[in-house]
Amino acid sequence: MRLLSWWAGRALSAVLTLAVVAVLIFTASRLMPGGFAEVVLGPFASPEQRAELAAKYGLDRSIAEQFARWAGAALSGDLGSSMISGEPVLAEFRLRLPVTAELTLLGIVAAVLFGLPLGLWTALRADRRGGGGVGRLISGLGVSVPEFVLGSLVVFVFSRYALGLTVGEYAPLGENPWENLRTMLLPAVVLSVFAISVTARTTRDAVLNVLVEPYITAAVARGASPGAIVRRHLLRNAAPPVVVVLTTITAYLLGGAVIVEYLFNLPGIGSYVVQAVGRRDYAVVQAGVLLAAVVFVALNMLADAATGVLDPRLGGSARGRRG
Repeated sequence: MRLLSWWAGRALSAVLTLAVVAVLIFTASRLMPGGFAEVVLGPFASPEQRAELAAKYGLDRSIAEQFARWAGAALSGDLGSSMISGEPVLAEFRLRLPVTAELTLLGIVAAVLFGLPLGLWTALRADRRGGGGVGRLISGLGVSVPEFVLGSLVVFVFSRYALGLTVGEYAPLGENPWENLRTMLLPAVVLSVFAISVTARTTRDAVLNVLVEPYITAAVARGASPGAIVRRHLLRNAAPPVVVVLTTITAYLLGGAVIVEYLFNLPGIGSYVVQAVGRRDYAVVQAGVLLAAVVFVALNMLADAATGVLDPRLGGSARGRRG
């Protein structure tokens, strides 16, 4: 019963969060300097032309009325149509989702394949000369370098010199997997640097916290091998904070994909939303932000569930506090 009430509370919190996000993004998009009429008609349009355009798209109604109409349609699965192209927003998102999803997936895979071993290696060598310092230096550099700086440098180098990888083009995975890899590898590397660094640092801290626990000392005293201690004690007990960070990083990667897609000219959802902001295409902006919020909330709930499975003590205490 306590578990059911806890999940009900989490679901209610998720719904309230999405409702607040919807209100904020709808209001903020309408309050951006330079409205849709200014962008489409230009600064010299007559008041009559502006009024006609506003009436065509319902922008002459109050913000509350516009929001009520948009929210009602969104609840029924209709996120509207682009005010520029006239195409349904959901149809555009379906076309562009594979690009953003592939980019994010590659970033997460890189974080797991490189960040976890680096963090574990750094923690296990923390008391040895040079081992911990190298790991901290790598993770520190990865966190400190902004994506747009690293991405701009990569674009310049690989555009200036023929190094075998493609910049500024995109090939669908289903049509040409090899060409897709050539176009997606560099953006994925740029996007994953931060994820690898944060994952490595979190793994290092989690492992160091576990290493001082009494059961580790007892395992060493029993003569257990280092490999057995890592498999049986370190990995499982250090996993909860790492899982939470990985789910948070996934949401971050979706946001970071906006910059990377724009730099590498990838036709993903992120670059589409950025273009929509410049054009004041309200329907696209609202749908993009709402979609990001849904993904973030869903990932947080998934992280809570995974943490409870990995460490029932944490799941039980969380349910006890929130139930």
